[in-house]
Amino acid sequence: MASLKEVKNRIASVNSTRKITSAMKMVASSKLHHAQQSIERMLPYEETLEKMLKTFLATRPDITSAFEQTHKQLRCVALVVYASNSSLCGGFNGNIIKEMIKAVDHYRKLGVERIVIYPIGRKVAEKVAKLGLESAGDFTHLADRPNESDCREVSISINKKYQDGEYDRVELIYHHFKSAGSQILRRKQYLPIDLSLQLAEVKTDRDLQSRTATAESVAYAKQHGGETIKYEHSEAKPLNDNYIVEPSVKELLLKLIPKELHLMFYTALLDSNASEHAARMIAMQTATDNADELLRILRLQYNKTRQYAITAELLDIVGGSMS
Repeated sequence: MASLKEVKNRIASVNSTRKITSAMKMVASSKLHHAQQSIERMLPYEETLEKMLKTFLATRPDITSAFEQTHKQLRCVALVVYASNSSLCGGFNGNIIKEMIKAVDHYRKLGVERIVIYPIGRKVAEKVAKLGLESAGDFTHLADRPNESDCREVSISINKKYQDGEYDRVELIYHHFKSAGSQILRRKQYLPIDLSLQLAEVKTDRDLQSRTATAESVAYAKQHGGETIKYEHSEAKPLNDNYIVEPSVKELLLKLIPKELHLMFYTALLDSNASEHAARMIAMQTATDNADELLRILRLQYNKTRQYAITAELLDIVGGSMS
């Protein structure tokens, strides 16, 4: 049996750890609040842009774009992978890296000669370097502070390389933020863009208010942490076929489609950022709960050890007096 001093030292150590995890949970909750606000401010613009784009394309099917053209042969594929710069966020980074490796293996089996990774986050950048994969550059600054202008620059670079034929397909791998307790892993085609699909996320599936890590959310995160979903095809229907567009629909789409692509890139980054903070909040809440349980066990052990020592002293006193 451990001595009283050893048990007391363990209690003090667990208490110190609990203070750290509790503080990290509160910091993550605050950052999650700001991330939710960023998504909430972006959604109206995203919905309006999608509505305009679908309307024009549904009414003018003869209009085509270079971003819609599918390359016949897959020689080079680019993967934009969103992770974090720091750890202590449960399986957030691990799930992303697994999905990236799965995508790389998939394209290698298809005979793709070159696979380029855009690592958004230090954790995925380190894994890319360790695996010897080709990296497009350093984008770790985007993971901590999502910035629309920086995202636009990266998006413009990717779009240009696709138009020039350097890339034959581009995919995004990220966590879609649904709520504080639910982040869904997604692998989404970025280019070529299929504008007949539902481009924007389903807005009704988001909870942008809750920042509480409940027992249910922790259990959900454990069960669905690695879940991957894919988009289902749906035909775009005309919303209004009486629009008069100046100077022309074609020129307008030349502006709208790149904007939609920039928005897809930025939306994925905001989703990933919010998911990271939510995952870290849940992980720290779990760690705090485990510390509370360990403290309960240690205090019980301390009381038993103390009672045992007192009983032993009383027996020694009684034995001494009788002799």
